[in-house]
Amino acid sequence: MTTIAFIDDETYILNAINRLLRAKDWKILTYSSPEQAIAELRFKTDVNVIVSDYRMLGMNGVEVLSELKEICPNAIRILLSGQADLNSVLQAINQAEIYRFITKPWIDEDFVFTLCTAIDFQKLTQENMKLSQIVRNQKATIDNHLRELNRLERESPGLTKVSWNEDGCIDISNKNESEFDDV
Repeated sequence: MTTIAFIDDETYILNAINRLLRAKDWKILTYSSPEQAIAELRFKTDVNVIVSDYRMLGMNGVEVLSELKEICPNAIRILLSGQADLNSVLQAINQAEIYRFITKPWIDEDFVFTLCTAIDFQKLTQENMKLSQIVRNQKATIDNHLRELNRLERESPGLTKVSWNEDGCIDISNKNESEFDDV
């Protein structure tokens, strides 16, 4: 199940998000303080997307998302704000590696679409990581097999040199023909 965490110190925003997303088959986590979010998300490894407000008491959204990047490195991070300047957005991109920036007030369809694309991107990224690991494992296996073939060839030259005929069988017709003539 897709899990999305929302961090905003304004509870009416969190309530609006819950209402907006209640029809979705997503697990919605809401946190009204950055410290609470960091403390609780430390123990959740299955968070797909984290959305944080920029202006909050205690920590700003860039600081929260930067810290959560270390805790939940595979989660997509989105910054939400009604009052961010260009420097704040650049800081969010560079430090917290945010996926998108959503302005308040948002358009519901755009907000949901952004979440859907973030979820798809996160799933694609995870699948890519899994496939990359499979390829690395297969390459290691192939390298081991090649080392073993090279070892066998050094010990018994010609052992790994096999001739195949057109139907996929080993072709031994040219080897030791004189032995077969005597039979």
